[in-house]
Amino acid sequence: MRIPFSPPNQLTLLRILLAPVFLAFLFSDDPLLKQLSLIVFVLALLTDWYDGWVARRWGYVSRWGRFFDPLADKVVTSAALLAFVYLDLAPAWPIWLIVVRDITITWLRSYAEFKGKPFQTAKLAKTKTFLQFTIIFYILLLYVGSQTKSIYLEYAGLIDPLLNYTLVYWLTAIVAALTVWTGIVYIIENWKTIQQLYDFSDRITESD
Repeated sequence: MRIPFSPPNQLTLLRILLAPVFLAFLFSDDPLLKQLSLIVFVLALLTDWYDGWVARRWGYVSRWGRFFDPLADKVVTSAALLAFVYLDLAPAWPIWLIVVRDITITWLRSYAEFKGKPFQTAKLAKTKTFLQFTIIFYILLLYVGSQTKSIYLEYAGLIDPLLNYTLVYWLTAIVAALTVWTGIVYIIENWKTIQQLYDFSDRITESD
């Protein structure tokens, strides 16, 4: 099946391609490139909003778009969160809980959408997503500031306590707890749909 290369899908692809660019800039020893990583991340978030607007405004909504768009979001957010673990800015266990939960639920939801069996969205899903973006931007902004000499010299008294590992630990733990809870709610509320998808997969296997 051919993937429609519509403007929203192009933006979705761009968002995926921005993830390795973001990581390369973030891990660079050049303070300027670290600053650019913040801009790249914000740009990726803007493409997420804009491709949805374009799809609705011009009627470009497609099954492929509904399948790949949420996956592209998780590529970007997971890349940022795992980068924080690598840089020893955040603890590993809550980050892995967030990443594994998001990839699992997003894959199920995207597959269901692709097969014409949409998932019900958990009421706290938007809150969870907002908090994830907030904690990522929070850590990223402070980290870039700490790695920029002129900024750090002036604001070290603010940056250091806000980027304190213990504080970040509890913030990410709270976000992880909410993320896991919404995942459980997703599964409970969409259990019948998941069973239908499982039955469908069984039929495909048997036919092979």
